[in-house]
Amino acid sequence: MASQDKANPDAAHDIRKGQIVEFMSREAFRARFRARYYDPAFRKEDAAIDRLEGIAWDAYCQARKAPVTEKAGAGAADPDYDLSVEWRQARDAVRDAGRRHDDPDGPPRVLLVIGAARNDFSCPGEVSKSWRLANVARARMEAMGTTVDTLDLSLLTSDPERYIHPCKACVSTAMPLCHWPCSCYPNHALGQVNDWMNEIYPRWVAAHGILIVTPTYWYQAASPLKLMMDRLVCADGGNPDPSSTHGKTVAEAKALELKGWDYPKHLAGRVYGVIVHGDVAGVESVRRALCDWLGWMGLIDAGPDARLDRFIGYYKPYATSHRALDEDAGVQREAENAGAAVAEAVKLRREGKLPAVGRDLVPPRPK
Repeated sequence: MASQDKANPDAAHDIRKGQIVEFMSREAFRARFRARYYDPAFRKEDAAIDRLEGIAWDAYCQARKAPVTEKAGAGAADPDYDLSVEWRQARDAVRDAGRRHDDPDGPPRVLLVIGAARNDFSCPGEVSKSWRLANVARARMEAMGTTVDTLDLSLLTSDPERYIHPCKACVSTAMPLCHWPCSCYPNHALGQVNDWMNEIYPRWVAAHGILIVTPTYWYQAASPLKLMMDRLVCADGGNPDPSSTHGKTVAEAKALELKGWDYPKHLAGRVYGVIVHGDVAGVESVRRALCDWLGWMGLIDAGPDARLDRFIGYYKPYATSHRALDEDAGVQREAENAGAAVAEAVKLRREGKLPAVGRDLVPPRPK
């Protein structure tokens, strides 16, 4: 079927429409915009808020997604394309991070990702067990001389105006439409700003190893972690040159993919470990899903000690779950070992002693 599509010049123009065909009404837009200013303390500024709403409405109607641009310049597929300045800044940060990653004289670095949604500054008023387990693993890695960058995704629930906006699945239309790093955000026309991913992408790129510590929520990874995972799709096959598709021009992106796309794995070669915990069920399936996802992106398994799934306080009250962790010295030592395994794998990988088996094989069906 793929070969038939490549031979069919009309395939790139087969674009399906009809799901959302109208702009939001002005009344609905105004209500949504003003909801941010529900607090009565804002009432003295209603006139100013109305003026801002008018500007935002105009941006929405005119689709001013990237209001500040500059020419893509030399090296781009279309040097005259008006490239988002914010995207270029994100791209440059990723490139700088790549240079730090590749520097043989730089320190070994591990990105420690805490996937839980709760912390003691948010509604629960208590730290997560993921955070505690991550601290155990971090202490061991630092003792081994590893520089640890802790990415606590619970900040999404406790920081004002910090977001990981959802993936729009551009890749499902055509892989070259999914830019590396993601160009879907910020989208000023829709008010989708303060996207954390432009900071997170370089942190993944700079790391030599990744260790994810997460709870199990309803048989799945916690929602902050899943948001980040979805937005990392651009790291697995994403297009580093938005000018090649003139932004989000669907027919151009489809034509590029149908000509033959190499699906570059922008994070391949880093090592990984995973610690998953829960209280009743689902830990094994979440651990498998995370390992499958990381492996698909070309990351390298740091070994069996770095793949952990455990119950803490099995079928015990939630109210005593931290005490259950206090008493479970075994799982604390296992988390410590997971950190040690990742740190050791990073060292071996940088010394050329941990090859990626099959790295020279050409996949018959790349995607």
